[in-house]
Amino acid sequence: MTSLTSAAPPNRIAQYWALTKPRVTQLAVFCAVIGMFLATPGLPDWRVVVAATVGIWLLAGAAFAVNCLVEREIDSRMARTARRPMARGEITVPQTLIFSGVIGGAGMGVLFTFVNPLTMWLTFATFVGYAIIYTIILKPATPQNIVIGGLAGAMPPALGWAAIANDVPMQAWILVLIIFIWTPPHFWALALYRRDDYAKSGLPMLPITHGMQFTQFHVLLYTIALVGTTMLPFAVSMSGVIYLAAAAVLDVIFLWYAWQIYRRYTDQIARKTFAYSIIYLSLLFAALLVDHYIAL
Repeated sequence: MTSLTSAAPPNRIAQYWALTKPRVTQLAVFCAVIGMFLATPGLPDWRVVVAATVGIWLLAGAAFAVNCLVEREIDSRMARTARRPMARGEITVPQTLIFSGVIGGAGMGVLFTFVNPLTMWLTFATFVGYAIIYTIILKPATPQNIVIGGLAGAMPPALGWAAIANDVPMQAWILVLIIFIWTPPHFWALALYRRDDYAKSGLPMLPITHGMQFTQFHVLLYTIALVGTTMLPFAVSMSGVIYLAAAAVLDVIFLWYAWQIYRRYTDQIARKTFAYSIIYLSLLFAALLVDHYIAL
């Protein structure tokens, strides 16, 4: 009879689910879905929306699984990531490769069959950009990794737009630019209060290679640039007053956090900045959607 005090066996499904970094994937897919709705003046074909969402989700999950595989030793040295399945040795390298290949291949099949080839190839290019160019080449090589490799993480709105319009016009690239500029202050806020973790990891993160004050200043600079970038949808008549008002409020709050990081840094303010940055992006894209259907 098994002892009641013995540890329960790990849930294999939960382990594979964790490989896909579901919280990060959800935000990426959310931005892709917003791109789908913005790509058409009316409501998009719900069948294409569902298929594109599934396909993009599967390929994003495959990319994150490869990321977990490549960084398993690094993750094991960091408190924030030490509980990931690969860091704990609960899933093997072959199992992860097979899992990533299966869901990634399924995602490509869904996009090609039920959406369009453009979306499939753009999403596959995003997979390569994140899983290979960023994770394997850039991240261990330069403290500017999050800036240079940020394009892959910024692509979801363009993927969503391509799914509906079979095209990626200027408006879609504006959304990509917003996420691209948002990524450094978002990630460097995390790196600031997790600096000891990153020092153990061996990765050349900006607070480790260039110091705290340098990173704090760059958080502020990129946040200022972000404010200007978020005005572009209104400037090119892509959105109206509803979005402009929402963006202005969200930007003021983000700027306040960035100023606090620069002038009165504490780990607590960096944590709050990181948490707000996620809320910020979600609300900003939600405002684009609301404005799109309720124009003043």
